[in-house]
Amino acid sequence: MAEKVVLGLSGGVDSAVAAARLRGMGFAVHGLFLEVGLGGEEQAQHTADELGIPLYIAHRREAFEQQVCAYFADAFRHARTPNPCVVCNPLIKFRALTDYADEIGAPYISTGHYARTGRDSAGRALLLRARADKDQSYMLYRLPRTTVARCIFPLGEAAGKDEVRETAREIGLAVSDKPDSMDVCFIPDGDTQGWLERHGAACPPGNFVDENGNVLGQHKGIHYYTVGQRKGLAVAAAGRLFVHELRPETNEVVLSLEDVYRREISLHGAHYIASEYAANGAFTCEVRVRFSRRSDRATVYPDGNNARVIFKDAVRAPAAGQSAVLYDGDIVIGGGFIR
Repeated sequence: MAEKVVLGLSGGVDSAVAAARLRGMGFAVHGLFLEVGLGGEEQAQHTADELGIPLYIAHRREAFEQQVCAYFADAFRHARTPNPCVVCNPLIKFRALTDYADEIGAPYISTGHYARTGRDSAGRALLLRARADKDQSYMLYRLPRTTVARCIFPLGEAAGKDEVRETAREIGLAVSDKPDSMDVCFIPDGDTQGWLERHGAACPPGNFVDENGNVLGQHKGIHYYTVGQRKGLAVAAAGRLFVHELRPETNEVVLSLEDVYRREISLHGAHYIASEYAANGAFTCEVRVRFSRRSDRATVYPDGNNARVIFKDAVRAPAAGQSAVLYDGDIVIGGGFIR
């Protein structure tokens, strides 16, 4: 009898092709659609019907609003830049997958993320970067190791999105040319400021100031800005201005003619998938301070749930609230939230 795997089926092309590849690997695929009040069930059901797999609807709207949407709004209220997917994956998405997998006796869970898994010489589960440039391991760094041990990522070896879409066309899936989803799934129109205003998380206008406290003009609300931003400031100056700092306690946005670089950052909420790296004190690794391909060499000094990160060379605009994710080559060590 084929082994069961529970796959997060969103109705998009990535999860659809992941389902087809899992089936080609000999698994009995059970789809799970995560219902959080955003719609999409009909498309997911259509895809499941095309592939001939059962679909279970996991209702998680209340938990999603309490643990993801509320976190997102609170981050902006306190002048932080949130990573909603980083929070959603361990608390909502992968928890729903593992809950249903346990219910039906499936040893494995899966998604359409571009990432990979492996084992070290001691047999411990590892989360790994994807082969392609489209790597989403950054968004998965807070998963428990026990969850990673159950994960299969069928798109981890793909050359990229073009390959995945071509596979969907060859199979004849209706979603082969469906546009990619927005970065923040619960803001499909991309209007973050409008969403914050509707949810009572918008900040009032205040002063742009320089590093000496001199008023340079009026800003629209701290939630419109992030450290390192250089567009949309509308302040006359002798040169190009950058957002240097956000001060929620005084409702000020500090501007500077100097770009923002930091050689040291501190993290809170540190989580290590590969906990052995942090077991014996400081270690060196590569660090990503945002969801991008760039990583920078650094030494990490773990301290319980916190950590200090000192970079070999200063990095541009690490923003409070964003995740700093730690890598050893392809291995995702873990990470934390930038203070």
